[in-house]
Amino acid sequence: MISTTARGNNDGEYCRITGAIRAVRTDTPDIRFEVNLPSHWNGRALQMGGGGYNGEVQRGTGGVNYAAGRAPLAEGYATFGSDSGHVGNAARADFALSDEAVANFGFEHIKKTHDVALALIRLGYGRGPLKTYFVGGSTGGREGYTAIERFPGDYDGVIANAPAINFSGVRLNGLEIGRRIYRKSDGFLPPDKQKLVHARVLAECDALDGAKDGIVSNVEACRAREAQTIASLRCGPDVSASDTHQGNDASVPDIPLSSGTRWAAASAKSPGTAPQARCLSDAQIATMKSLRDGLSLPYPLAYGVMQYPGYNVFEGADLSGMLGLGASPLPSSPPTFAANGYLFTQGDAYFKYFVARDKMASGIDFDPSEPGRYRQRLIDLSSTVGAMNPDVSTFIARGGKLITLQGLADEVVSPNQTIAFYRTLVSRYGQATVDSFMRLYMVPGYQHGNGVFIPSWDALNALDAWVSQGAAPGALVAIDIAPATNGRSRPLCVYPAFPRYRGKGDVNVAASFECSTL
Repeated sequence: MISTTARGNNDGEYCRITGAIRAVRTDTPDIRFEVNLPSHWNGRALQMGGGGYNGEVQRGTGGVNYAAGRAPLAEGYATFGSDSGHVGNAARADFALSDEAVANFGFEHIKKTHDVALALIRLGYGRGPLKTYFVGGSTGGREGYTAIERFPGDYDGVIANAPAINFSGVRLNGLEIGRRIYRKSDGFLPPDKQKLVHARVLAECDALDGAKDGIVSNVEACRAREAQTIASLRCGPDVSASDTHQGNDASVPDIPLSSGTRWAAASAKSPGTAPQARCLSDAQIATMKSLRDGLSLPYPLAYGVMQYPGYNVFEGADLSGMLGLGASPLPSSPPTFAANGYLFTQGDAYFKYFVARDKMASGIDFDPSEPGRYRQRLIDLSSTVGAMNPDVSTFIARGGKLITLQGLADEVVSPNQTIAFYRTLVSRYGQATVDSFMRLYMVPGYQHGNGVFIPSWDALNALDAWVSQGAAPGALVAIDIAPATNGRSRPLCVYPAFPRYRGKGDVNVAASFECSTL
């Protein structure tokens, strides 16, 4: 029993239970878990998802990521989570040498942990929960969609943010990005060039929502300007490829004065092009376009999936951060996030351990479009570790509710994949049915846990009110917790709407914006 006065405890008095669910094979790690039973129980249970490749127990004592208010345990929720069936960290994929560990990671740990936790809840309180929820982001978001698709009878509501539902797609796309950068001539963009793209997009698109606030909110209008954005970034014919690799100061790029005006520095070597220190070569433009276009395969993965939609690199995604493209023009062995970028590094690990089952295998030499003897393996993995099954009819029929939030500037999980799956559901069930069980909030400026706008919002209470009282959420309010702009607010608009400035009022206050589709 953890007392209210225990050091570091902000959750009130609760009973902490830890344990392990034994693996079938002796060479497979157990599933370690934790269950927390508050003394003042609200009659609800909450399963908490992991991130990346998991490997660490989700203890359930902290808050929901980026959620406002107190931690769920402090609010009276019985909370629980696991390590998904192996010991490691979010970046380690070596557990995938075991088939059972892969199955646990993919979906089995969700059900096993749920069933053990609910048995302990019944033992502790003498009854089961009135409502059971799941909450997670990224891998945890995939787990949330997996819960809906595979175990719909177990959950009354799910919060699944930035869901990595097309897990194989994002990993194979990462390999393609690495091949573009390191196998194609001069495809690498140093960090200053990565920043340059973002700065140019802001100059072109920031004000399209009526407010120049460092956020690209009207993404579709920005997409319509993509060609001129690219043209303003492209180097002239008299700029050598080596010039574009110079480590120039990107902290003070000259911003165009308007959509029709090139870089303010007057040293451009040819009309209509950027100066050599502030432009991209054709190969670098091709890298950015490949990120924009995503991955297309000549064969279907599970559920007929043949593509991974690309990123909003010309609509506000910043690839210069910790989860971006990396800083090295050469591939490390093995690749690292800092040197070679998150997408390629995780893709390389996926190929080594999930696909080839050989730690010496080289992801950069693998072409996902011509997988050879690995084709069936890729198809099988996309079913085991993924949540692209659009059949959620059982979850709908039992009255389950789903809330998803994701950044339109996400550089890890493509926002366009999340939107595409949402549209698949609308096509399958109709808009009215989807509206009856799902809310999708796409947040301008928000990346994968970072960005120029990081929303803090009351997700769990919104879900519980919808499930318990039938109060379907509409536009909500998010408080920005990005360090540079902490405290400003914006509406969280139900997709496809975005926040548009009303033309008057404080641009740091949500009430000065309306949710618009125009």
